[in-house]
Amino acid sequence: MKYADWLVEVPSEITNDPIWKLEVYRLGLFAGDIGWEDVQFIAKKPLMLKVADQLHRSLDSISVNLTEGYSRSKGPDRPRYCTFPN
Repeated sequence: MKYADWLVEVPSEITNDPIWKLEVYRLGLFAGDIGWEDVQFIAKKPLMLKVADQLHRSLDSISVNLTEGYSRSKGPDRPRYCTFPN
């Protein structure tokens, strides 16, 4: 799936959130969505279950960590997550 096609399919519950303005957040969600097919493919091989689980958790953590950083409006902890435009 192309990024532009994916953008139009994202539900308004997600796009109406202020963090949606950050392209890095949108790209993180996109990576999680397109990576899900890889997770499912890898998980079909019993010896790869741990790898599939790790990939799934890693992809999900991108947007989760950005959301956590976005919630920090001030203080020294905020730059650890990402830099935000003024």
